[in-house]
Amino acid sequence: MRALTYHGKKDVRVDTHPDPEIVNPRDAIIRVTSTAICGSDLHLYDGVIPGVLSGDILGHEFMGEVVETGPGSTLKKGQRVVVPFTIACGTCFFCDKHQFSACDNSNPVDKREISETLYGQPMSGLFGYSHMTGGYPGGQAEYVRVPYSDVGPVVIENDDLEDEQVLFLSDILPTGWMAAENAQIEPGDTVAVWGAGPVGLFAAQSAKLMNAARVIVIDHYPHRLELAAGLGCETINFRDVDVREALNEMTGGIGPDAVIDAVGMEAHGFAVDNMLDIAKQTVGMGADRASALKQALLAVRKGGRVSIPGVYGGMTDKFPLGALMEKGLKIGTGQTHVQKYTKMLLGMIEEGKINTTFLISHRLPLEQAADGYANFRNQQNDWTKVILKPGG
Repeated sequence: MRALTYHGKKDVRVDTHPDPEIVNPRDAIIRVTSTAICGSDLHLYDGVIPGVLSGDILGHEFMGEVVETGPGSTLKKGQRVVVPFTIACGTCFFCDKHQFSACDNSNPVDKREISETLYGQPMSGLFGYSHMTGGYPGGQAEYVRVPYSDVGPVVIENDDLEDEQVLFLSDILPTGWMAAENAQIEPGDTVAVWGAGPVGLFAAQSAKLMNAARVIVIDHYPHRLELAAGLGCETINFRDVDVREALNEMTGGIGPDAVIDAVGMEAHGFAVDNMLDIAKQTVGMGADRASALKQALLAVRKGGRVSIPGVYGGMTDKFPLGALMEKGLKIGTGQTHVQKYTKMLLGMIEEGKINTTFLISHRLPLEQAADGYANFRNQQNDWTKVILKPGG
């Protein structure tokens, strides 16, 4: 089969790999019909996530047709399914609590040391991401082996729904929803979202659906801010104004009730002190560029809520811990418990309550995935979301 393969920093290529096979009874094999490039993939592309090896197959947003099943799978050949990027067994302590992205069994024993060393405990398995999250081959490929296929995949029975309407159930739509949920939004709230990328836009859309009175989206790419405005959001271009001053003015000096950092570890241009973190990342010291998060913590009102769907992988300097404590802030974060939200969100898509396709800017055959990565990284104003089609 053909698959998008990691060869080093900013070096990805479509190579030929052996077709995947059933390994465990609960496995299924999926023929991928649509897959997407995620902002989190760029962290791998930029070389700032540890545990990615040359030859790894990337991609964690994908869907397709079931072509083979193990005896323990509940899927049937021919079914169309969307696969969550988080791999969960469904039966461990954490899965029982619907904390699927904390699954204790999906990261193989021989892969756990990296994340256990970095984070104190082993992380769960993720598709196409890093060997610290299991080293599972990803979905930017013609075929994928899906472990625990009786737990994760959501079957799309409505033939009237196009792939692009449901593909984002794999990651960014539930991630945006959980980001808004973690912000504990109450009717009448003012919510500020840092980052008008796919997750930020879905978080903003989710906040509106949760009856936030005002949603303010912060970015510097004009087209992305236009997409946010199209959702009924107010916008701030951080190149034009001081964000904290603007938010104070917009909220009568109080600050937003809740803030969402949908930027993560590669924030650009949000603060002067970002330069030190950029330098550390450049030389491989692994510092997260957390200027968006730092700004959000200082901007949110006292007693407010902070949601962090943006990916962080290491350490950061000059973190405003005093503001976090003194202001009495509540924080919610974590990889998304995708399996918790997929059926509910699928229903909202079918009812027309959620628009999932407005952010798609480009569609490419899988063979052009390397170009897709480069443009998604370097032309973020225009390349807002890239869909890849194996065999296209």
